[in-house]
Amino acid sequence: MERHQKAAILRDLEKKMVLLFGPRQVGKTTLSKDIAKEFTSSMYLSYDRLEDRKIILGESWLPSVELIILDEIHKMPEWKNYLKGIYDTKLPHQKILVTGSARLEVFTQVGDSLAGRYFLHRLLPLSPAECDKVQEKYTLDRFLERGGFPEPFLTEDLVDASRWRLQYIDSLLREDVLDFENIQNVNAIRLVFELLRERVGSPISYASIARDVAIAPNTAKKYIQILEALYIVFRVTPFSRNIARSLLKEPKIYFFDNGLVKGDAGIIFENLVATCLLKHTYAKIDYQAEIYSLHYLQTKEHHEVDFALVNDQKVEKIIEVKHANSSIGTGLKYFHEKLETPAVQVVKELKRERLEEGIEVQQGLSFLRSLYL
Repeated sequence: MERHQKAAILRDLEKKMVLLFGPRQVGKTTLSKDIAKEFTSSMYLSYDRLEDRKIILGESWLPSVELIILDEIHKMPEWKNYLKGIYDTKLPHQKILVTGSARLEVFTQVGDSLAGRYFLHRLLPLSPAECDKVQEKYTLDRFLERGGFPEPFLTEDLVDASRWRLQYIDSLLREDVLDFENIQNVNAIRLVFELLRERVGSPISYASIARDVAIAPNTAKKYIQILEALYIVFRVTPFSRNIARSLLKEPKIYFFDNGLVKGDAGIIFENLVATCLLKHTYAKIDYQAEIYSLHYLQTKEHHEVDFALVNDQKVEKIIEVKHANSSIGTGLKYFHEKLETPAVQVVKELKRERLEEGIEVQQGLSFLRSLYL
């Protein structure tokens, strides 16, 4: 299937270098090669392949090449200076597409050598909204059962989807983690990973994780940051206009692959909503240049709402997620009245949508289909 972001990437390639980042096996290579078909001459080079690495280091592609695709180039020492050099000296007709499975933010904390030279695109798993755009058939239960990664989502055989996931977990924890950072205790990070699978949607205490795995709290935090940097999990932090205070509070953890979640039907549905909201948030940033972020809300009195979409430090919409219970949550009522902001309760199993006390009660699939990609 064709990914919806293809057209936007092609437009941006005419203007600047494009950095395409996202989880492993989310479809970056397939999308890149599909984009390459739009050019008369292209070259796909992966820094992980020895033969390609020699070409990359020698910049030995032909002048006639129109599109240069560089995969996993962030593993190269001084990669930003390398990209700056080839971008500044490329021929006028040449375009550069850079792909990778680790967060760009991790590698751009020092220096600004690429400033003004690229557009960032983040490719996330499929969502109902994207499937609608590209006319791909789906059901909500298929997303809940298989997640949105293309291979397990599109395969007809459920066993093949399960086999893919086992191999996916193994490659993430054995290869990606070790490539990313020299981890002494691989078993400990695997245990952290397994614990997070069982605690999706709950505030995470680094001290609690550390006790369960018999490691230091700072080590537990570091391991979770590595899993986040590799697009395995993502954090949703409580919103506060005081950013420092917000970061000190306990985050919630969700998985990019819905199939990794261990929990009841409600938790699995909440994780799917979280990934779709994050995709919505990234799209607002990457394609509309809006300052969006995803948070949750909580008070000391334990009033809580699952998600808050924040635009330029102002809560734009609050969202509570339920599997079957359509009664308005007390936390949603509290924040709707306090913040005077639009509120929606998203319910997977809902017979009739309604407006109650100014709060929308919306069917789960209907809500997910309404999100921006």
